[in-house]
Amino acid sequence: MIDPIQSLAFSIQANRGVYAVLLGSGVSRAAKIPTGWEITLDLVRKLAEVSGEPCDPSPEQWYREKFGRDPDYSAVLDAIAKTPAERQQLLRGYWETTEQEREEGAKQPTIAHRAVASLAVQGFVKVIITTNFDRLMETALVDVGIAPTILSTPDQVHGALPLIHTRCCIFKVHGDYLDTRIRNTPQELSTYPAEFDTLLDRIFDEFGLIVCGWSADWDEALRNALLRAPSRRFATYWAVRGEPSQAIQQLIAHRGAQVVPIRDADSFFQSVQQQVQSLEEFSRPHPLSTEAAVASLKRYLTEPRFRIQLADLVGDEVERIVEGTLGEKFAVQGGPAPDNASATSRVRAYEAACKTLLAMAPIGGFWVEEQHYYIWQSTLDRLSSVKSGGGSTLWLELQRYPATLFLYALGLGAIEAGHLRFLGRLFATHVHRENREDIPAVQLLPPFCLFEYGREQAFRLLEGMDRRYAPLNDRLHETLREPVKRLIPNDSRYTLVFDKLEILMALGYADHAKRTKDRYWAPPGAYGYRRENRTRVMQEIQDSISSMGDQSPFVRSGIFGDSAEACAQAISAFGEFVEELSRAWR
Repeated sequence: MIDPIQSLAFSIQANRGVYAVLLGSGVSRAAKIPTGWEITLDLVRKLAEVSGEPCDPSPEQWYREKFGRDPDYSAVLDAIAKTPAERQQLLRGYWETTEQEREEGAKQPTIAHRAVASLAVQGFVKVIITTNFDRLMETALVDVGIAPTILSTPDQVHGALPLIHTRCCIFKVHGDYLDTRIRNTPQELSTYPAEFDTLLDRIFDEFGLIVCGWSADWDEALRNALLRAPSRRFATYWAVRGEPSQAIQQLIAHRGAQVVPIRDADSFFQSVQQQVQSLEEFSRPHPLSTEAAVASLKRYLTEPRFRIQLADLVGDEVERIVEGTLGEKFAVQGGPAPDNASATSRVRAYEAACKTLLAMAPIGGFWVEEQHYYIWQSTLDRLSSVKSGGGSTLWLELQRYPATLFLYALGLGAIEAGHLRFLGRLFATHVHRENREDIPAVQLLPPFCLFEYGREQAFRLLEGMDRRYAPLNDRLHETLREPVKRLIPNDSRYTLVFDKLEILMALGYADHAKRTKDRYWAPPGAYGYRRENRTRVMQEIQDSISSMGDQSPFVRSGIFGDSAEACAQAISAFGEFVEELSRAWR
């Protein structure tokens, strides 16, 4: 019989966006997040402390005897903190991390939260219902680039867009920790506002359901919503540890749910996510689709009337890359620490994700016309615009590697065809940087500019490249050989074109950076140790400027100056720099 987790993975992958997830406190338990009842009892202890009365071992009994009623979250909180600001400050400590907790990994999204976020970013999960007050699920989604719609009050539900129009929605049926109206007591959990019931009825009728970490013992209103659901058009999967409670058994029977025995929420959701990802990769089009994409590109490049189709073809492929590199394999937080194996694996994964675009780019650069400039420039900007945030610095900076691959592949085709003006425009493309000013691509994407911190350490992490002078440049040279082979079949010619591209890139960087207060610097490349090619390229540039002056294609390109005089000065300064570089690399 098929394993239930495998069955669930097949269902999720085959029915994108059909399954909602219901998360209970068991999912946040590994993050050391207290339950609402645990917080209420802790507040009772604080109230007893300020009253000068002992309440242990039963804070609940002390409160009942003192006030004549059961502990109520809102009432206890109001007794301790009188203003909203005071209440917020008091409550933050239960859910927000201290420096020590952050170092210990406490109160951070768990493996389960991140696995659900990974499914959401690929469109497999659009609706998340949770009884938890914390914001771990929101944080995990934001970390993968999703700004979720949050519903935790009747007003929010009433004004929300239909679920079909949201990328991902978190429905916090018991409220949010910074809102004192959270539902905590048996009475509060017995009924929901009408707006909540209506939305739950829709979700349970229209979506399949994955339940994990929810005991169902105390949440009468949520149980009733499940029991009301008239339809079972999509399956329900209920993850359980040990023997399910009577309340869960009743709901499983009513929904005809598939029981999934699990060890814990982390291993369950991680396994589901990994199996869905494996199925997704298996279901991708056959590699012949790369050939089809290249054939379509050639057809669309021939006539202006195909410019819309060309933009759609390239744009769709770029979005496939962007979406494909947001999964757990490319996580900047919570994944493996950078080392030789993980860094090399991630670089290879980026290269695999870009395979079709890298086959298209040299053709696009070779046959480019002015009407195509915007398509290629916007593609470069899209690939360069990555989300900043917390996580491994190396993983964060490596997110732009697809843009570097694309810049080189497109540039190689343009160099071979002599499209220097296009290359100048490409280098000058301003790319977006979150929370920082935009910057020309030529200042951000050369290999030695990708890594702002720990550059040398980052390069040494690539397997087999630890003794190279320009490790990532050499890897680009090897990786792009195959995609460019049809345009440049001769290996020696390919290496010459590659070095010419890197030299022009270095000159372009220096011109844009204009480091007048510092000594001249340009991003090093393989040209630093390939003296013969370097000499040949620099002589070609100098001869062109000397013989043609301002009409030289190198001057007209605007890559490293707007006049023959300025370009000649730039070449001279670069020559001095590269001689120093070459001596240092001997």
